[in-house]
Amino acid sequence: MPAWTSRNITDNLRLEMAHVNSWLLGRVVKPLLFLLCLLPAFLLVYGAATDQLGANPAEALIRSTGDWTLRMLCVALAVTPLRVLLRLSALARLRRMLGLYVYFYVVLHLLCYAWLDMGLDPSDIASDIAKRPFILVGFTAFVLLTPLAATSWNRAIRALGAARWQLLHRLVYAVAVLAVLHFFWMRAGKNNFAEVQVYAGILGTLLGWRLWRAVSAQRSRAAVGQPRIDQAPR
Repeated sequence: MPAWTSRNITDNLRLEMAHVNSWLLGRVVKPLLFLLCLLPAFLLVYGAATDQLGANPAEALIRSTGDWTLRMLCVALAVTPLRVLLRLSALARLRRMLGLYVYFYVVLHLLCYAWLDMGLDPSDIASDIAKRPFILVGFTAFVLLTPLAATSWNRAIRALGAARWQLLHRLVYAVAVLAVLHFFWMRAGKNNFAEVQVYAGILGTLLGWRLWRAVSAQRSRAAVGQPRIDQAPR
């Protein structure tokens, strides 16, 4: 392929990404994303109210809210790679809302479990958490997500300082690992790991990209800091 054709394709892609970036800055995007993320919860409530969740509505609600927690986590963690790789800087303004929706769905998941499975009995819930490892892992992920949701505001960033805030919010990586482990142990009883492999692959790729980028940045800084061979002390 001629070089000029490759340059034209690259220029056209950059132009298209610039248009997408401009659209993402529009006022309608955030309300639209808010409603889109809320839609699964609305459909679950509607399905429960109209008796459309199958023979075991409680299990369907618990399972579905857990699935949507994982999906939202994948979407939230995909924002930074997409922003960097596609040069869509406007995606950064949507990351906070997506992160809060992860917490929204994990709270729904926990409430469905505590109410529909445990009857909101604190002693039964505490006993179940201590007895079953996959419940303990899921609850730990919820606990780790709580300070992230609580500090997802500009005032919290200013109060903590940018460096400490970023360090705190890296807990989301541990949450991703715990979420997959929770899902794996839950499916182990039925020996059904197909969906687990999908989520593990997606989250592993997203976390692996971050690790690769961090290592590359560290190597670049180290290379810049090292003297050239011909300038090295003898």
